[in-house]
Amino acid sequence: MADQESTGTTLGYEQARDELIDVVRRLEAGGATLEESLALWERGEELAKVCRRWLEGARARLDAALAAEDGATEGDGTAASEDEGEDAAG
Repeated sequence: MADQESTGTTLGYEQARDELIDVVRRLEAGGATLEESLALWERGEELAKVCRRWLEGARARLDAALAAEDGATEGDGTAASEDEGEDAAG
C-alpha cells in the first residue's frame, strides 16, 4: 500500500505516461516469462492509475475554472444577453 501511495505522489503525469508506454512496448514485444509479464502488467496498472488521477485532477481544475468563468459572466449580465441575441439572429 505504501508503495502505491509513494508512486502516486512522486511520479508526475509525464513520467508515469512514459514508463507506461515502455511497459506496453515490452509486453507487446513478447519474450518475457509469465512471471515477468505479470509483473509488467501489474506495474502498468499502477501507472495507469497514476495517470488517471492526474487527468481527473486536471479535469476538476478545468471544470472549476470554467464554472468560475461562467459565474463571473452571468454576474455582469452582458455576455448572456449578447449570446441570446446571436442565437435569435441565427
